[in-house]
Amino acid sequence: MRGSRWLSSTTLHARLLRRTRPQTNGFTGFYLLTDTICAIATPPGVGGLGVVRVSGPDVRVIAENLFGEVPPPRHARLADFVDDSGEIIDSGIVLFFQGPRSFTGEDVLELQGHGGPYILQRVLERLIQLGARAARPGEFSERAFLNDKLDLVQAEAIADLIDSGTQAAARAAQRSLQGVFSERVNSLRNTLMELRVFVEAAIDFPDEEIDFLAESDVLQRLDKVREQLNGLLREARQGRLLRDGIVLAIIGRPNAGKSSLLNALSGQERAIVTEIPGTTRDVLREQIEIDGILIHLADTAGIRDTNDRIEVEGVKRAREALESADIVLLVEDMIAGTSEQQSLVAELPPHVRYIRVGNKIDLLGAAEQNRAFPSAAPPDVTISAKTGQGIDALKTRILEELGAADQAEGSFSARRRHIEALKRAGLHLETGHTRMEESLSGELLAEELRLAQNALGEITGAVLPEELLGEIFSGFCIGK
Repeated sequence: MRGSRWLSSTTLHARLLRRTRPQTNGFTGFYLLTDTICAIATPPGVGGLGVVRVSGPDVRVIAENLFGEVPPPRHARLADFVDDSGEIIDSGIVLFFQGPRSFTGEDVLELQGHGGPYILQRVLERLIQLGARAARPGEFSERAFLNDKLDLVQAEAIADLIDSGTQAAARAAQRSLQGVFSERVNSLRNTLMELRVFVEAAIDFPDEEIDFLAESDVLQRLDKVREQLNGLLREARQGRLLRDGIVLAIIGRPNAGKSSLLNALSGQERAIVTEIPGTTRDVLREQIEIDGILIHLADTAGIRDTNDRIEVEGVKRAREALESADIVLLVEDMIAGTSEQQSLVAELPPHVRYIRVGNKIDLLGAAEQNRAFPSAAPPDVTISAKTGQGIDALKTRILEELGAADQAEGSFSARRRHIEALKRAGLHLETGHTRMEESLSGELLAEELRLAQNALGEITGAVLPEELLGEIFSGFCIGK
């Protein structure tokens, strides 16, 4: 594999037995994956319970020195944790998990003591004194991956489960942890492998009765694989939606009711509302949940030409929020008429997805609502941000725009890197399809199939760019 950018998980494990990492003192040192590691696994702060984890080959020796014995595997014991002079640091429950039947696949010791920061730090210092070293962020999960206890998607799902902010996000992370996403990816990789076998057989044995490349069968099978991949990509995008949520920018002219809409969606008076145009000068942010989807709301200053220096900055920030939003709610004042609102639609960048929201219908009668836009298309949704009328319909419209209105209970969590890998695999399949149509080149098709297979392997860690592993686990909690 020398010189190759791609590594199988077995080769990667061997390569990473000695990994170079920058240390806190600025020097570069070696971290051995044969080291025994330790970390506080509970969040910082004072609590009734604090947990310290240890993993590695020296766990038994450390246990004997710390509290006098190695407990039977998976049996809770009460023990005193002592320092080198025999003084008791703390008393608590100890659990020993013998490798490979442990989370990391190594011998693991879990110490459950009191949750005071000073006590936990003393226990940690004692473990380091006995030969362990402080674990890096995510190193316990990294070892579980390298010891084939988890694949990369499942390891990431642990962090996603910890960070989940909604019930739907937690459920999706749990499904990824159970292997639902991984099974879909592996099934697709196996299908690609079968197709490669046929293609490469035709290349290697041209004199045999293998007319596979000369027939339409290869393109039909390739189309089926592309269809499966596109379906998986759609589900992964929904999974990322559950994990990260979306940014929803509220845009409009001054006094259109943007701040009132923020308050109506959030269910609380977060923004100041007055009849004076230009009250909002900065971007006000709030988080809400709609049917399990985390929504990051951004209320912005009214967009208009002005000489007020502060308002000019507010309009600038509004346009920046508009550019970075996943969806824009374009709030239109149905009392003011259509000319200004039409010009604002024309100012939106072409790539922006938006929903036109007609506001202040409480001030219009039914006949007036029908005549509010006589020369233009009506808004997508009409509401009264003041009374709450139409807010539920707006939430439904938002979910429809996201493609999440009928979201299945079987969704799994996904990350940006997963989606990018799926998209790369799709591009390789598309290129292979084009090569076959243009030149019936089996060699070129086989190479594109191989690259697509590698891209899918990057998701689960079966095939992985060497530099990516550290980046993934560095975002994990210490102690996980």
